[in-house]
Amino acid sequence: MAVYWGGKRYHSLDFFLKNTYGEKLYKIALDGGMTCPNRDGTLGTRGCIFCSEGGSGDFASDRKLTVTEQIECGKLRTAGKYAGSSYIAYFQAYTNTYAPLPYLRRIFTEAARHPDVRIISIATRPDCLDKDVISMLEDIRRIKPVWVELGLQTIHEETAAFIGRGYSLPVFEQAAAMLQDAGIDVIVHTILALPGEDLSMMLDTLHYLNGAGIQGLKLQLLHVLRGTALAAYYEAHPFWIPSMEEYFYLLGRCIGSISPDIVLHRLTGDGPKQLLIAPKWSGNKRLVLNQMQSYLKKHDIWQGKEL
Repeated sequence: MAVYWGGKRYHSLDFFLKNTYGEKLYKIALDGGMTCPNRDGTLGTRGCIFCSEGGSGDFASDRKLTVTEQIECGKLRTAGKYAGSSYIAYFQAYTNTYAPLPYLRRIFTEAARHPDVRIISIATRPDCLDKDVISMLEDIRRIKPVWVELGLQTIHEETAAFIGRGYSLPVFEQAAAMLQDAGIDVIVHTILALPGEDLSMMLDTLHYLNGAGIQGLKLQLLHVLRGTALAAYYEAHPFWIPSMEEYFYLLGRCIGSISPDIVLHRLTGDGPKQLLIAPKWSGNKRLVLNQMQSYLKKHDIWQGKEL
């Protein structure tokens, strides 16, 4: 397995990209100028309980700029750490199919036609995907590959209600099936250590996703960020936040339960340091990633090898 995944113990995005495209691709976070039905009053006004004011797009460019201008700014920001010229255009902020169809077609086409963009990745909600939107994404896919990232977080409806997700599991299932029928890769976001969830519940979500036909998975450590509803809840009702070692244990058990065919796009995450309340240890991304790799090796953890 170590040879197959380029020396890593899991099917990493880096390995997948180099194996598929022959080189490393750098992701540029974009802001398509949208909002979210969980913020504009359609479903709610605060967003999901963990979501920052930036709509999870805190690292994205200025929405006042055009898509092309944002891509060029992103290239300049990454010039010091990436010498290549191939990028993933990542529409990250808020819900990126929550706008009129002509507008969506225009901004996604603009990104797809940029000569340095190899892949379009679109973060959205399953309840903001219909047949017309998916048909449009099929058209974009004829220009460049399209990924759609869906924020599932958990399969457990009680937890989903607590975090204010705003849709039920069958909605996710229908959206994922339509995307797969259209030949569009599906990347799913999950959050580990949500309040009230134990390890068995986290593993239930991952076992479910093994059979969901998805192509990629993001495992996100729960962050408590300043200004969110979760921060207010945490202050009033302090809940367990894993230490770094405790998170590595959870992560190791989760990695072992995931099908080797699924590409792991992320294993932790780093919230904006100026907003981060907890866990503070997650702010040192380089240290976390290095110690995580050491932990996986020490405990002989492999993706798809359940303990």
